[in-house]
Amino acid sequence: MMEALLRKLLASKTETEVLEFKEAKNSYSKDKLGKYFSALSNEANLKGKPCAWLLFGVKNDKTVVGTSISDKQLNEYKVEMAQHTSPKLSFINIHQVNYEGKGFLIKSSR
Repeated sequence: MMEALLRKLLASKTETEVLEFKEAKNSYSKDKLGKYFSALSNEANLKGKPCAWLLFGVKNDKTVVGTSISDKQLNEYKVEMAQHTSPKLSFINIHQVNYEGKGFLIKSSR
């Protein structure tokens, strides 16, 4: 099911207000993550979408590189988002997906 979602998101012609691709091979800046989290969540809200998507392991040009961000790092990201938002918000879901032999993270926010 998550592989199908990943394929659908990768089939998008380009990034949109509610879809971002980030290379993030081993980590990602918490400051940048906060900015994207906020922007994507706001855009989803403004457009009446149930969520927005941030894919780690994909370059902006949609080149698939995979990511090796650990569960520990993911938990740190979630805590960071919750501590620095008011009301306290975090990602709706974080899905780890193996696709074409590479790991991906799909994050949805709202």
